[in-house]
Amino acid sequence: MTMTETKREIPAPPATENVPVGSAATVRGIRRTQRVGHFLESYALIILTALVILFFSVSPASSGAFPTLNNLNVILGSQSVTALIAIAALFAFIPGHFDFSLGAVAVSTQVLSAGLMSFYAVPLWLAILISMAVAALIGIVNGYFVTQLKMNPFVTTLGMSILLTGGVTWFTGGKTILSGIDPAITKFGTTRILGLPLVFFVVLLIAAVIWYVLTHTPYGRSLYAIGSNQESATLVGIRVERNVWIGFIIGSLIAGLAGIIQLSRMGSATASSGGDLLFAALAAVFLGATAITPGFFNVIGTLVGAIFVSISVSGLTLSGASGWASSVFNGTALLVAVGLSTYLGRRRSRG
Repeated sequence: MTMTETKREIPAPPATENVPVGSAATVRGIRRTQRVGHFLESYALIILTALVILFFSVSPASSGAFPTLNNLNVILGSQSVTALIAIAALFAFIPGHFDFSLGAVAVSTQVLSAGLMSFYAVPLWLAILISMAVAALIGIVNGYFVTQLKMNPFVTTLGMSILLTGGVTWFTGGKTILSGIDPAITKFGTTRILGLPLVFFVVLLIAAVIWYVLTHTPYGRSLYAIGSNQESATLVGIRVERNVWIGFIIGSLIAGLAGIIQLSRMGSATASSGGDLLFAALAAVFLGATAITPGFFNVIGTLVGAIFVSISVSGLTLSGASGWASSVFNGTALLVAVGLSTYLGRRRSRG
């Protein structure tokens, strides 16, 4: 063999691909656009809330009263009740159900606790305890009907709302309860810390606890799994019926607490359907599903949604809008929020 025959042929290096000039910059531009889009998608509601605050602060019709500490207290106070009912609704909405009795539950605990003190001289602590027990019982009944009897949650909770409205009307005789209410609870509702309502800090604390439960505990993650795909959740061993039932109970308890806070703020109680409380809370829930974690119901987004609703209604009122304006705004916000949250949820499910 010659040296030439034993020489191994060395393959030529692969040809360099023709990379279009500027393609790296294009990729960076696309990624930058995606990041900006994601930021706007997550924080658009916060930005919109800031713009609404700015608008009503400089508008001649509302600038005299809107950017004041007294109005801030009113906004945060009303937001507290709305936010609690909205957070309560998360425990039904996240696993894919409805609970339209929450507004009526809040009114029921407000009226019952006031009535027990006024009509029967029951001590404040016992009146609250009995009212919260009734709220828990309502959640137990709703959960039983939905999970065990397989009744439609929309019809079930709507029927419960109508039943509760009739019950509180019978209990009060159609009259407003004004006297006999322990002054300690109204003092709680009017107390301020750092110039802000005490109830606002109570709601923040409750929201922090619920946020932790929903995002950092097996139970909270199971609710999201059930809402995402109930059959898959069952296959991996999640006790769907039990967890949904517990969710109805927790939601009713939080709504019951919202009723107690409403009593502390108003110092009186009147029988009503709770529709105003519920629809404002639902608007906050669905608006919240468009913020922070778009396409998912979440606590932080719900709080932002509740603040947005409260600020907007306050601004409209101070601008001299008619009484129907708040209902029109809440209804419009609810429709828009449902549409946006549904769109974002479907887009995210498609990856």
